[in-house]
Order: sequence, then structure tokens, then C-alpha cells
Amino acid sequence: MSLFLEVMNVDAADPVSFTFFTGYMAMFAASVFFFFERSRVSDEWKTSLLVSGLITGIAAVHYYYMRDYYQATGDNPTALRYIDWTLTVPLMCVEFYLITKKAGGTMNLLWKLIIASVAMLVLGYIGEAFHQDDTSSWIWGALSGAAYFYIVWLVVAGDVAKLANNAGGQVAKANSMLAKFVIIGWAIYPIGYILGTKGGLFGYDFGMDAGYMDLLYNIADAINKIGFGLVVYSLAISKDNAAA
Repeated sequence: MSLFLEVMNVDAADPVSFTFFTGYMAMFAASVFFFFERSRVSDEWKTSLLVSGLITGIAAVHYYYMRDYYQATGDNPTALRYIDWTLTVPLMCVEFYLITKKAGGTMNLLWKLIIASVAMLVLGYIGEAFHQDDTSSWIWGALSGAAYFYIVWLVVAGDVAKLANNAGGQVAKANSMLAKFVIIGWAIYPIGYILGTKGGLFGYDFGMDAGYMDLLYNIADAINKIGFGLVVYSLAISKDNAAA
């Protein structure tokens, strides 16, 4: 009955409201899946599946509240979205450490990933939330982008890539796939900053409607977070995961 009432509160004619709801349901379902499947994988991958479930579970909770905020105000839930990202994106970076841990991944590498991801988000939030009418917003965006490209370098050519390639097999394949999510999927976030933040590109204002940005963010979030987990799950159940 409660699920029926939740559906009734969704405005099917509003694609943004609809994607908030479907994002919430999809990530909630993914979280349940990862938690249940955790018991099927070997001990070395249980933490990875736990992290995958936490990522989608935390996102589901935030999407529940973001949907309510959007429906009540019609505004972009910027603060709630950044809170979600600040919790889930570092956890996504933790997955890189976990899949390369057996191949030599260190705590130093883990902290590099976490610090870079938090810096990317905090700097982006400052530029988006506090400099909407200030041409300096592009500076905060550039600093956030630098942290993003540092993560890209780590997983494509840096320490993460080297460890994964040394491990070979499914670990190398999984890292390659996760790297594609970072390069292609995560790119929507700096692009969204440029298009949706006043002065986001060297002071130039694209003026994209916040509703369109919410739509893009909602779709990208679901694909990135669920996709990350599915790649890790595929690694965990692969026949040659002993090579990890």
C-alpha cells in the first residue's frame, strides 16, 4: 500500500520527478541485490560487495529526500546532491583500492583516491552553491576538474592501472571497465557544472535550466553507481578471480 502511495505522488508528466523516483527505486533494488549476493562470493570479495551495496543504498536514501525536495520546491536539490556525492563517490574510489589490494594496493593509494574525490566535490560545491553570481566560479570549477583528472590519471595510467595490469585477468578487465565509467560516466558532472553554473566556463554563462541538469544527473547517477557495483560483482563471481 505504501509503495502504491509513493507511486501516486510521482508526476508522470514531469520527467525530472519521474527520474528521481525511478533512480530511488533502481538504486534501492541494486542495494538489496548486492547485499544478498554478498553471501555467494568468496571472502576476499565480500567487502567489495558490501561497499557496492552501501553506495547504492546511500544514494537511494538521498534520492528519496531529493525527490520530495524537488516536488515541494521545484528547485535543484544542490546541497542534498552534493552530500550524496561526498559519501558515495569516495566509496566508489575505494572499490579501486579493493580490487587491486591483493596485487599490492596500499593505504597510501587509498588515501590518494579518497582525498582527490573529496576535494573534487567540495571545490565543486563551493563554486556551484556560493559563487552563482561571481565570475570566480570557473576557478573553483577548474580546481575541482583538476582533482577529477587526477583520479582519471590514477585509474588509466597511474598506480591503480599499473597494479591492475600487473594482476591481469579479470582484475585488469574490471579496472578497465571502471575506468571507462570514470572517464565517460563521471564526465557528466564537470560538464554539468560548466553548463549549469553561472560563469562556469571562464566566466561564460551557458544558463542551462536546472531541470535539465537534474534529469541528466539522475540518469548518470543511476548508471554510474549501479554500473560500478555490477562490474565489481562480475569480478567477484568470475571463475578466474583467484588471479586477483
